[in-house]
Amino acid sequence: MTETILTNATLVLDRETARGTIAFNEKGILAVDTGLSRSPSAIDVEGDYVAPGLVEMHTDNMEKHFLPRPGVVWPNPLAAALAHDAQMAAAGVSTVYDSIACGTVFSSKDHRREMLPDMVAAVSAGMKDRLFRIDHKIHLRCELSADEFEEDVQPYGRHPLVELISLMDHTPGQRQFKSREHLKTYNLGAGKSEAEHDEEVAIRSSTGPTNVARNWPIAVELFRARGVSIATHDDTTEDDIKMARESGAVIAEFPTTIEAAEAARRHGLGVVAGAPNLVRGQSHFGGVSARDLAQRGLLDGLSSDYVPASLLQAILTLARLHGVPMPQAMSMATWRVADLLGLADRGRLKAGLRADVVSFRVASGTPVVRALWSAGVRAF
Repeated sequence: MTETILTNATLVLDRETARGTIAFNEKGILAVDTGLSRSPSAIDVEGDYVAPGLVEMHTDNMEKHFLPRPGVVWPNPLAAALAHDAQMAAAGVSTVYDSIACGTVFSSKDHRREMLPDMVAAVSAGMKDRLFRIDHKIHLRCELSADEFEEDVQPYGRHPLVELISLMDHTPGQRQFKSREHLKTYNLGAGKSEAEHDEEVAIRSSTGPTNVARNWPIAVELFRARGVSIATHDDTTEDDIKMARESGAVIAEFPTTIEAAEAARRHGLGVVAGAPNLVRGQSHFGGVSARDLAQRGLLDGLSSDYVPASLLQAILTLARLHGVPMPQAMSMATWRVADLLGLADRGRLKAGLRADVVSFRVASGTPVVRALWSAGVRAF
């Protein structure tokens, strides 16, 4: 059992930062103290921040490695998952919920349906054979407007790594795509012609409402019974939030309006926004700015979504541009998210908890990850 001691660290605790020392091994965090260590084995981190490893609850980053170019499905699923794992570790993430789409709604050119079993199998193999640097769980993105959703989701109803699902409705005119103009911009930017866009919108508009009405209760019944955490995606109205609460959801992911975020708070759901949104200062789909949510005190957590490195960048943005104290900003990617997901063993620098620890410094306003430990083992 290897003991690691980091000293002369700026420890990011729940409610304060303090210069001090942390000791841990594979069994967990052993001690967190103020002051410097005199142990000859202690590592002087020269004042670097030392914080809990980040908890990422929704990233579709793995898809980029399975589908590195449009139409190019990578032939080695495990290699793709390992590349994703390394990228997340380099971003300071020690727990990742790999977001995997279940159900295809975008077009016949979308390869997500055929990739689904390979992605689940690759994550399963990586965890079973201890090939990953960090802890992986599966977040099923339930595309409820898909025709084949029930057929696609049934094999994973009891999969042990599925610990989170999100209920999604990508019907044109609803939620994320409430603005049809934004949907058109997205589709044309993805390489579709106007004719292809128009055909797709017509089909999805006619089938989406019926599919969502049928598939929503199927997803809830399949996963709620065994205690899987439920999130809703792109909530837009208070009615969306009420439906989420009635379905047992605990998280409102990426609400698109202030109205939805305020309703989520009233109904007891945690509000999670995209870190890329916060770093950029705006949503790429025309939704509410994550900075506006933070300024109104409506932000509980952050997700890197499609840019792994954005988590730490968003934390620094909150601290630097909006005056949010570092412990509060850091909590939005550590203990607050862990608590929302029922992960009581991680997310804090506290003796007895899992030793997920990240060390980073700031250079020219940019966070630079220096080291990461996952369950006490050096991962980066």
